[in-house]
Amino acid sequence: MITDPFADMLTRLRNANLALHQYVEMPSSGMRREIARILEQEGYIEGFKVDKGEVHDTLVVTLKYGANRERVISGLKRVSKPGRRIYARKDRPHKVLGGMGVAILSTSSGVVTGRQAQEAGVGGEVLCYVW
Repeated sequence: MITDPFADMLTRLRNANLALHQYVEMPSSGMRREIARILEQEGYIEGFKVDKGEVHDTLVVTLKYGANRERVISGLKRVSKPGRRIYARKDRPHKVLGGMGVAILSTSSGVVTGRQAQEAGVGGEVLCYVW
């Protein structure tokens, strides 16, 4: 049983990226699909798809690498954890590596990046940093 499914997703992505795998499979959920959509939108992964299964759906994320197999994702960090929630106010956005990375937030208007949250004028729970 997984106590933190989102941290499990980040760990699977981190491990597959370090091992230079082409893709990684994991159980699918709405939150995981939204995170994958943001990672694709920001250019950190090539794409993702949901394979329908008999019991549960599987999310397949295709990782992205540079011309000489250099990693596009340098790091992933879970910020808000089940034991300690971290929130970002609308007037104080989270910056990752001085703007070189992306903060992913869960807001009342859905899962968005830190920039999108700032433009919309909303705050929320800081899920993770990607750089």
